[in-house]
Amino acid sequence: MAQSIETQTNGGKIKIQYYRSMIGYSKKQKAVIKSLGITKLNQTVERPDNPSMRGIVEKVPHLLRIVE
Repeated sequence: MAQSIETQTNGGKIKIQYYRSMIGYSKKQKAVIKSLGITKLNQTVERPDNPSMRGIVEKVPHLLRIVE
């Protein structure tokens, strides 16, 4: 159990870029973008690389991309 927690904390970081405007999309999708702390178009944020962050990006792939 302790090993799985340890691997999640040492998993690294991913860069997430917000590249398309959220105008015209649902409030839920706008909330996903804001939950990442993104406020401006073409902004890139660095977040921990774990399944939950990857899942957030998969919810709105038309608005976000992973930059490596």
